[in-house]
Parts: sequence; structure tokens; C-alpha cells
Amino acid sequence: MHTDGPLLILAGAGSGKTRVITMRTAYLIHTGVRAGSVLAVTFTNKAAREMKQRVKSMVSGRNATPVISTFHSLCLRILRREIEHIGYRKDFTIYNTSDQVSLLRSILSDIKFYDKSFKAESFLERISRIKNDFAPPDAAVSGDPIEEALAMIYPRYLEALKSMNVLDFDDLLLLTLRLFREHPDVLERYRKRFRYLMVDEYQDTNRVQYDFIKLLAGQRRNLCVVGDDDQSIYGWRGADISNILNFEKDFPGTVTVRLEQNYRSVGYILKAANGVIGNNSRRMEKSLWTDRGDGPKVNIFKAIDTEDEADWIVSKISMIMCEKNMPAEDIAVIYRANIFSRPFEEALRRQRIPYSVVGGTSYFERKEIKDLTAWLKIIANPTDDQSLLRAASAPKRGIGPAALVLLLDHARAGSAGLLDAFGKAAGIEGLSQKAATSAENLFELISRYRDIFSKGSEMGKTLDALIDEIDYRDYIIKLYKTPETAF
Repeated sequence: MHTDGPLLILAGAGSGKTRVITMRTAYLIHTGVRAGSVLAVTFTNKAAREMKQRVKSMVSGRNATPVISTFHSLCLRILRREIEHIGYRKDFTIYNTSDQVSLLRSILSDIKFYDKSFKAESFLERISRIKNDFAPPDAAVSGDPIEEALAMIYPRYLEALKSMNVLDFDDLLLLTLRLFREHPDVLERYRKRFRYLMVDEYQDTNRVQYDFIKLLAGQRRNLCVVGDDDQSIYGWRGADISNILNFEKDFPGTVTVRLEQNYRSVGYILKAANGVIGNNSRRMEKSLWTDRGDGPKVNIFKAIDTEDEADWIVSKISMIMCEKNMPAEDIAVIYRANIFSRPFEEALRRQRIPYSVVGGTSYFERKEIKDLTAWLKIIANPTDDQSLLRAASAPKRGIGPAALVLLLDHARAGSAGLLDAFGKAAGIEGLSQKAATSAENLFELISRYRDIFSKGSEMGKTLDALIDEIDYRDYIIKLYKTPETAF
């Protein structure tokens, strides 16, 4: 087995690439490589968990385990230890999309940007693109009104994040890359720790991830990447297929292995897939095959319109259920976007076929989760103003919009943060006694729970106590039509 030096594994669909990574990891450990010096990086938490479980079963009896992580989790772990080198505190918090939108709305209000045709959400993708392309803020100006607005917003956005000791998801990778470039001693420490690197789904890496991995590999170049250029579908979010296409050029001496046997599909499906993908002009040559036989031929139905398509599909579903006695829950209809579900739902209803639409509101986008997360964030990071603003109104505590404006103005006028302004609310001119008392009570509550958490109290019990103290259960139940749907 090739263990030292660059290795490119071109793994076609259904060829067992995850097994290859786990087997290679276990092999390295069995040959005497220290488990902690093996790093495997993938894109999803689910994939990382599955790899950990498989490797653990293969190296049972050994105490140490390799580091198997997503890019973002790995960088978060590094920054929690090292971020003070680049001017942040270790108690930084991380903003998700909704947090970013709230901050951008605040910035748009501050700069008196009143063009209602531009939503805060429309700036997020551009901000991410600027960060990941390493473009300076003034590069956003191009004659496009939204780009010109972005040139004003972007530096304020960066400044606001830094002042609150907050990171967004792009920062996890970007700041780790900056840390490694500005502090070679830190980089060398992690190079010595991680002597064998493996990257899954390499065709989906972007420029920042490529630079991060290349820096970490260093001169040792014990880098194994697994991917398939034919499965590159994330160009719209920054994935650069050149990373895999140019791997042999970027890492001279690369050994390339092709996994072309498909264990998932039958012959006719693979022939159709090979026939389609073979027309790509930029690809690494490979041809999938199987020993599972040809199977049924692939059928293509050309519908007149979406309703005709839905009726035909539902008729096929009805036939399969009757002829094969197959339950409805064993059949799936896959469509490109949620807007295409309507004709299928209508056709299924007409045929009285039960169905469920997979999706809906994400768990972490539910109001109660976002509210309680804001409470935990402001307790963990007292300079996280956006989380404080959310916590102050969930549930409402007698601090209305006018009072919040006065508190914000007071914080901006001095060197202290917004939470400090809450703690000194009684001295703020124009603030009512009721609002000042409520603000100071909130400051005391947050300070008390910050102290409780800092003593290592059990998270679950402490959070339950906080929920009870702020009467959050009663608050959330009143927002829903029935108590049963509240939690």
C-alpha cells in the first residue's frame, strides 16, 4: 500500500471510497503510525461520525484514535487553542446565517441604506464570495448598485464581527489559514502533529480549503485525497474542480489509483451514466463497470408539462404498489427544488396515495432554538451584541425598541460594550426607570449564569434552570396555537 507521498484516489460513484479511507487509516495505525498523527477530513458531520465508528471497530483495543473531522470542526478546534495569536479572545462565538442577517440589517440601518429592493440576505452570498476569493473590500465595486452598496457594508461587517469577538463560518477556515501564514511556529507544530493527511470528497474543495491542506501537508506531502471529478456539483458555492484535476501537477510524484468497479448499480444504469458524463471536456478518464448484470433498461418519459409528468409518475407509483405490494413509504419522488412539489402532491391526493414531504423548518431555525442559543451565546461571550438584543426580547422583559436605541447609542458613544450599558442603565439619560431596572436585572442574570457556567456546572441542568427563571416555557407556549406544538 502507498503510504508516503501524495496519493490521488479517483473513486467513481458507488465504488466504496469511504471504505478505502477507513481501511487506509486503520492500516497506517496497524503498521505503527501513531493514531493521533493521522488526520482525515471530510465535509459533513455524518460522514465524519461514520468514519470514526468504522475505524474504531477496526483498531479496537487501542487507546488512541485518529482525528476524523470536518474542515470547520477541525479549524474550530485549532482556533479555540490558538486564536489569541491573531488578536481574538478564545471565548469567541460563531454566527449562523440568521445572526449574520440580523447584523447586516443593523448595519444597513446605521448607514441609512433605505433601498428596499436590497435585502440583507442578498449580501450574504457576496460576502462569502469576497472572503473565499481573498478579494479586498474595494474589489466589490463594479458599477452594480448592490456591489457598490457592498463596498460600504463589507468593512463595517468585518469591523462589527471583530469588535464583538464573533466569527462567521467562513472565518473558521480563513482565520486558521491566516494563523498558519502569520505564525509559522504554530503551523510547524500542527505539521509535526498531523503526519498523514486524508481528504474525502476532494472535488468539492474550494480555494481556501486547498490552501489550508497544502500548507498543512508541507514538505512531507503525505497527502491522500479521494474524490471524483465527475461528481463535482458544488461550483455554485465555490468548489473548484481544478483542485482535483491539477492534483498531479500541484504535487509532483503523485501515485494515482482509479476505483472503477461500482457495487451499487446495474449495467444499464452505468452505461447511461458513462454515456452522459463522457461528454465532459474537463475530466479524468475513467469508466464505471459492475458485475451485477445489466438489469432493467433506463426509461425516459417526455411529458407535455409538469402536470402530465406528475400524473405519469403517480400512475407508475400506483402500479408498483398494486403489482409488487410495496408500501408507499418505500417509494420516493425526488425533485430539484421545493417549488416543484405542488403538481406531485396534487396528483397523489387525487389517487388517494398517502405521502409526506421531507423538509420544512430546520431544527436550528426554530424560534425557540435560536432564542435559547442567543442566551447561551451572550452568556459565553459578553461582547456578542446581536445575541444580547435577541435575548432581551425572548421573552420580552420591559425593554422596548426605544429603550434599546438609547442603550445602543450609549454603548457606541463610549468604549464599553452593550452589555455594560445594560449594567449601568440607571445612569442613561432619557431611559425610563422601568426599562433601566429591566436592563440592569438582565445584566445581573447574564453575569450570574456566566459565573455558574464557568464553574463547570452541568449544561443540561443549568440550561433548564435558566429556562425556568426566564419563564421561557410559558412564553413559547403562548406563541403557538396549541401547547402540544410548542416543543
